[in-house]
Amino acid sequence: MTSQDPVIDAQLAVALNALLAEESVTRAAARLHTSPAAMSRTLARLRRTLQDPLLVRAGQTMVPTPRARALREEAAAVVRSLGTLLSPGARVDPADLRSTFTLQTADLVGAALAPGLLELVRREAPGVSLRFRAEEWEAGPALRDGRIDLEVGAIGHVDPETLVEELLTLRMAAAVRPGHPLTEGELTPERLAAAEHVVVSRRGRFSGPLDTALAERGLRRRVAVVLPSHLAALTLAARSDAVCLMPTTPAGAPASPLTDAATGLGLRLLDIPLPLPPLTIGMAFHPRHTADGGHHWLRDAVRRTLGAPAGITGAAPEN
Repeated sequence: MTSQDPVIDAQLAVALNALLAEESVTRAAARLHTSPAAMSRTLARLRRTLQDPLLVRAGQTMVPTPRARALREEAAAVVRSLGTLLSPGARVDPADLRSTFTLQTADLVGAALAPGLLELVRREAPGVSLRFRAEEWEAGPALRDGRIDLEVGAIGHVDPETLVEELLTLRMAAAVRPGHPLTEGELTPERLAAAEHVVVSRRGRFSGPLDTALAERGLRRRVAVVLPSHLAALTLAARSDAVCLMPTTPAGAPASPLTDAATGLGLRLLDIPLPLPPLTIGMAFHPRHTADGGHHWLRDAVRRTLGAPAGITGAAPEN
């Protein structure tokens, strides 16, 4: 478009459509909730822009020129397109989705999510594919760059624009094999500290909140091995006397798919006789996906799979 080309804005297109449909300045003004004088000025502007009278007097009425008649359907189509373009996005039918969603999770969360999400995909959105990635990327940049669509798990530091929704608040329990000595009698801090432990840490750390709570009582546990995978640690606990901490639902709350890995291995979950901080499981996503119908379905599917209520999305707090 050059500087000499005419520019028609959206308001002019709407006014042109009303004038050509009504063939009356007064009726077009009423249709657009404006005054006849304002509509007369708009008609004058349209005449200058299109270099055609558009509507001319014929007795007590106005009649369209040949150019106006030729423009009538096109003007109506433009206004319909504008209406579609500027309308809020409609809710997407999951059955129409043809998408691949990438989720970044810890292995335990991925194992809890995958079966339930796959069942929802089969039932509601058969055109959707799921890709799970390990916690290999810093979530903020990966969400911003579109390398992942959703991070689910214990959300740490995130970019200021990242949105985080809390899903579940869990407590930590001690997972042990059936017949483990800790299953007999009262579990005391002293007995827990004396047991052999396996710790889960992607960074290879030997200590955590349990060590802090034990230290306050002058106790120290023996960590025999550190593993980067929770599923590997639970497998070790099922085949040895090692104790593995894992998140579970608070007493009296409905069971969570997060405990399926432990129960599937036959592990018993014991209450820890120490005050440990709760673990919050949430999901983080970039704001550009807030109103996207497909991503909205994905977030709701994650909530349903984990048994979480619909939450309020907001900026993540500092950790």
